[in-house]
Amino acid sequence: MRIEQLEYVAAVTRLGSLRRAAESLHLSQPALSETIRNLERELGVDILDRRRSGARISDEGRELLPHIIGVLDAVDKLRRAADDQHHTSRMIRLGTVNAATVPLLVPTIREFRASHPETQVEVVAAQQERIQRELMEGGLDLGLVNYLQGDDRPPGFDSTELLRGRPVVCVRADSPLTALSAVGVDDLLGESLIIMRSGYVMHRFVHRILEGRNPAFSYSTDGAEMGKLMVAEGLGATVLPDFSVIGDPLERCGAITYRPLAGDKTEVLLLLQRPSANSVPRATQDLYQTFVRSADAYRAAHAPTEPRHAPTEPS
Repeated sequence: MRIEQLEYVAAVTRLGSLRRAAESLHLSQPALSETIRNLERELGVDILDRRRSGARISDEGRELLPHIIGVLDAVDKLRRAADDQHHTSRMIRLGTVNAATVPLLVPTIREFRASHPETQVEVVAAQQERIQRELMEGGLDLGLVNYLQGDDRPPGFDSTELLRGRPVVCVRADSPLTALSAVGVDDLLGESLIIMRSGYVMHRFVHRILEGRNPAFSYSTDGAEMGKLMVAEGLGATVLPDFSVIGDPLERCGAITYRPLAGDKTEVLLLLQRPSANSVPRATQDLYQTFVRSADAYRAAHAPTEPRHAPTEPS
């Protein structure tokens, strides 16, 4: 006995004839009839009353119908329970370019964990191109990526803007640049500059504002988190979106601070992306919405203000 045999009997009963059931199930009428006949042989009961005018459910079939419906209901409950377990217990893989890690990503995962204790979240740091490729190939479920205002966005993704900020110069608290209200490009050229590796939006932005000129010395690194640590250790300055600096523990304790770029009005957008063509499990949808709520809370708590003036010595 197979589940589809019972489903076919239920369809014939619901639609009133073998012909209509075959059309609804996208089967040929002979194939549907033969499938039910095999069930009849197994049960020893004529479930269909076959006549020249057509086949309908028999009286014996109607007596069996409550039992058939009961089995189908139990199977449906089993499928839904398994589906719920899959949706809540699965692994969610999140790709990130390491932007707004502490102010956005960490509180989001903390809130999500509280409501989805059985769901694991794997955070994968990568460049934007890799994140988007793995989203399309199924290796990642969600991606946090940066765009400069006006950048073209690739097709095939559902994108939600979480944060919008300005590039700022991130410096150690005792840097001479903290005496400036805004840092100019000429000021940057006189510093050791920590630049994101090629493939990051901020790499492209810095090379654009430098216009081919080279700083006094430069380092290359992956992601904002390493850049901020290098700044805190006195290796130089870096340029990051303000939402990657404001509220960071290193900024809160006074080890690093930031200054706006003089005369620059560029905006950096942090987007949350997922493939638009794929069905999205419930847990992934919940994590997506948690990111949106966290971004709303961050924006409300960090309305544009002048940067805080840090002490002259790092904590």
